[in-house]
Amino acid sequence: MTARGAASRTRAPRGPDPRIALLLRGLDGSFDRKSWHGTPLRGALRGMDPAAALWRPAPGQRCAWDLLLHCAYWKYVVRRWLTEGEKGSFPREPSNWPRLPEPADAAALRRDLRLLGDQHRRLRAALAALPPARLDEPTPNRPLLLSDVIQGVAAHDLHHGGQIQLLKRLRRGAP
Repeated sequence: MTARGAASRTRAPRGPDPRIALLLRGLDGSFDRKSWHGTPLRGALRGMDPAAALWRPAPGQRCAWDLLLHCAYWKYVVRRWLTEGEKGSFPREPSNWPRLPEPADAAALRRDLRLLGDQHRRLRAALAALPPARLDEPTPNRPLLLSDVIQGVAAHDLHHGGQIQLLKRLRRGAP
């Protein structure tokens, strides 16, 4: 073995932990980065006006605005689990499916899109700062590991982003 080979094995790894880096790429690919699967959540919402965001395929069904707030909430929840319950609360009520703002106008939609982006950035920062050993810890009150819920919140974005894409298509074909 060369001296160089021995030295490379004793050095601390460079960059973030590979599992954390992979989870960060998954979060970004499902939210706002170009990816093989198609449009991520933020792309599905791009250019949406209040009328499109409020459109429902039938009474009692969810609209795109409902879905964007729901996604923001679950990013908040997962971040709280990663930060072990840091102080604060989700800024909208009720938490999981918040009421739509009154008035539901362009300014309110921009605020809620910023809320979604802010929750994503904060979740990303919490994950980047997470000690890798914590990925194997259970979440509070659930039989899932932190690594599972991080993957889950990325899948959640893809699921609801796909629903938003479908809502847009249905609306174009609606009378």
